[in-house]
Amino acid sequence: MQQTSMLPCLPGFSVDKNLGRTRFHKSQLFDKLHDGICYLSEKTDTKAYSRYSSIYPRGEEPEMPSWLAYDGQRLMFKAFFQETVQEKWKTAFHIRVVNISFFLEDGTMKIVEPSVDNSGLEQGVLVKRQRIPIPDPVKYRYYDILDLNVGKEPKIYGRVYKIVDCDKFTRQFLNRLGIPVPDPIDIPKDPYNEIRKTEVFPKKPNRMVDTLGNFLKYDKQVLRFYGYWDDTESPHGIIHDLELYYYLSDNTMEIKYNVSPNAGQDSGLMLVKRMKIPKFYSGLQPIGAENRFTVLNVLGEDTRQSYYMVDSLDTGKISADYYKDNELGIGAEINVFGRRIIITNMDAFTKEYYRKKYGLDDFTSLIRPRKADEIYQKIEKYIPPYNGFGSYEDSLGNCFTVLPKPPKSNFIKFLCYDKQGFNSHVFRFRAKMVSKIPEHEERQFIIRVFLVDDTISIFELAKRNSGFQRSLFQKRMPIMLPGQDIFTSKKPEYYKSHDFYIGACLNLYDFHFEITSADVYVLRYMELHCDKFPKANKKLIMEKLRESLQPVYKEFIQLYAPPEDTKDDTRSLEYEKLKEALRRYMGDKITEHEMITIARHYSSHEKIEHRSREYVRCLMHMELHRFLWHDLDRLEEDLHHWDENKTGFLPRESLYTILRGCRIPVDVELLNSMLDHLHKAEDGTIDYNDLLRFMNVKIDPLPPTAPVNVKTALWWASEKEPDCGGGINWYEFIKDLDIKTEENVIENNSNAEPKLTLTY
Repeated sequence: MQQTSMLPCLPGFSVDKNLGRTRFHKSQLFDKLHDGICYLSEKTDTKAYSRYSSIYPRGEEPEMPSWLAYDGQRLMFKAFFQETVQEKWKTAFHIRVVNISFFLEDGTMKIVEPSVDNSGLEQGVLVKRQRIPIPDPVKYRYYDILDLNVGKEPKIYGRVYKIVDCDKFTRQFLNRLGIPVPDPIDIPKDPYNEIRKTEVFPKKPNRMVDTLGNFLKYDKQVLRFYGYWDDTESPHGIIHDLELYYYLSDNTMEIKYNVSPNAGQDSGLMLVKRMKIPKFYSGLQPIGAENRFTVLNVLGEDTRQSYYMVDSLDTGKISADYYKDNELGIGAEINVFGRRIIITNMDAFTKEYYRKKYGLDDFTSLIRPRKADEIYQKIEKYIPPYNGFGSYEDSLGNCFTVLPKPPKSNFIKFLCYDKQGFNSHVFRFRAKMVSKIPEHEERQFIIRVFLVDDTISIFELAKRNSGFQRSLFQKRMPIMLPGQDIFTSKKPEYYKSHDFYIGACLNLYDFHFEITSADVYVLRYMELHCDKFPKANKKLIMEKLRESLQPVYKEFIQLYAPPEDTKDDTRSLEYEKLKEALRRYMGDKITEHEMITIARHYSSHEKIEHRSREYVRCLMHMELHRFLWHDLDRLEEDLHHWDENKTGFLPRESLYTILRGCRIPVDVELLNSMLDHLHKAEDGTIDYNDLLRFMNVKIDPLPPTAPVNVKTALWWASEKEPDCGGGINWYEFIKDLDIKTEENVIENNSNAEPKLTLTY
């Protein structure tokens, strides 16, 4: 309750001014004390007791207030004050250094005394952050930047501080305001600190040894040495193999027995537990000899009048010398409690440690001596011969463990040759059986070679009414090479992928097969990896052709040079003619796969197309009509969803995924054939609008065709001849053949005069 001056101070005549009031905050205004420096003032009347008047006209005050402009900025001064002390000896006062902080945003101050170790004083914040008033006779004013400078002595709450220095920011800030800052002043010496600097002999020396530095630096770093202890001089003694561990954190050592497996001894035994090993050992020390200090009786044997004190001079200390890391190394001999141990080798970490610290480079290990009674005979595991039951790997597992484990596969090879998109890493060959039985000569087979594990599977393509069933002839498994003695301990050899090529005759479990063709994937894969498949290495094949055609080169040119084409002035040799020429002059020195490789490399035309676009589209419409498929609009939505950039083109893998996801009721071979006939861009992407037109049965419908087996009609095995192109570029073939003769070879066309002269 507050009283008014108009009413008497009597009960009932006082009025509460807070009645009806909703805001009880303390109004604060900004008071401008200096140019560019504003302080937060708690007085509402800025005219009364105002030291400076505003220099800004009405409406031209700074836009940014000081609590934003000077947020986080303060002036730092270094000062000291003298404190009188009457209880201490040889000193009458203390000199205490403090830091005075002046915050520019609101004009508050804070005084902090930095902590000093073992000072015996309560240090820290002496004056909390607040606005400090100037003592009498000045009233209604607080300390500001004009009152703080080097050399001034502000009196704060009865204590006088002497300012001696300031930081760089404070000096620059005051200079910019036009306030000069004197040079720093030296702080007087504190008599108490001067007395403490003199060395005083300790009455009680430190019992503990500070090993924290080595612990933090060398923790978990252990040097490991290998050595031996020759104990053959004692009865029934042997040579013990040892391992020495030296801990760098506390210079302790640990020695263990290194017992080999099946040695007839217990493993993991400890010779010396972790401790500091002395160089010279004479016996056990008495109790208390290893203590850090000694107690002396200075008054006699009478227990009632005896007086004990700590021996600060360590007169009874017994110095012991222990092994260090610089005394250990290959060839070093150490005495471990009377046992002579010789170090023969060390591990890689220890070698690197000595190389960096001591600059050693020679780490040749020593040979452990052998005694006459020690017999070292290396016994190899005897593997019994293969008995024919199961695979060789399965039978081998029974020889190592009582409970055999399944054989491990080559995981690295699996990662390299596993199926990746359209790259299946599976070779498919077409073969026929070679037999003296007439019925078996017409049997056709598909041989698949899986590169991931070199396994082989055989599928028979039986004709109708042939007496043979169209089924799996040989399941997928590795096949051994013929002519091996399998009932031995040696692992048999198996067929590899490079053993299969067109024209090869193979003996697969006493069935003889001749490979007649291969799909395009096999031919292209072998050509791309010709270093592993010599039958597809064009460079090796051309060297073989050059060596064989050198003596008969003239006859070869005269008989098999093709006539010049009048359309584009090129010469193209048919594959059958090239095959006939190479068979004539090379015989069995060249295989059909090598001839196909040459024909594919020098092919002058595009691949012979066995199935046209209209034929594949007709098969597609027939399958869609047969399964009553009418979800073309849904397929179009999915294609537009996948094409985020609205380019109209998608990769082949994405289109294949979309078609399979939409459950198009057609065979996979028909889908791949359709994707082969669609329009493509330069980067290989496919126009999916052409796909929609291709599958639309309402636009440009095709007449129905005869029913066919789509699975076999579009299979690569249905092709009658390999992909050898339409012809061979004669000029390129002769140029790469590079056979030089003594005279010029002139080729004449039968219908015109000579047009080309070739010099070789």
